Amino acid sequence: MNQPNHLIQKMQQGDEKAFADIYQMYSGAIQGVIYAILRDRELTEEVVQDVFVKVWNNCSSYTVGKGRFYTWLLNIARNAAIDRTRSKDFKNSNKNLATENFVDILSGHDNLSKKMDALGIRKFVEALKPICIQIIDLLYFKGFTQVEAAKEMNSPLGTLKTRARNCINELRNKVKDDTV
Repeated sequence: MNQPNHLIQKMQQGDEKAFADIYQMYSGAIQGVIYAILRDRELTEEVVQDVFVKVWNNCSSYTVGKGRFYTWLLNIARNAAIDRTRSKDFKNSNKNLATENFVDILSGHDNLSKKMDALGIRKFVEALKPICIQIIDLLYFKGFTQVEAAKEMNSPLGTLKTRARNCINELRNKVKDDTV
């Protein structure tokens, strides 16, 4: 996804049309990331709306030169989804989930591929080592904390953190150089 700097600047000046264009550009990918964490369509739609309200209200805190807009947006979305999973209402409503809710998690790779496609990074992630694909899936698409991911992978926390950092750097280099 190309960074829409002109739209971001217009949005920061209060242009609602620019905001609507940004919503159109990113809402599908953000919805996929949030759904991967919440596993509930209705809640996902609610959180997507909350995320874009936060984006509109806090767009002045984003600086074009400090990083990619999508990364800023993705962090807001992941945090909102994870916050929702930690809420008392969410925990109570999900105590007796049916197995259908876990089908995508168990089948994993196809679901990850769809999400990566929506983000435009599928070819880059798939070019990584299997351990990197697993780490990125857990941390960025399934919403695991580093502690949870370390437990899931039977790995010490420090090792997971180092691997995650190395994998993200490798992914960043592949995207930057478009070496795939």
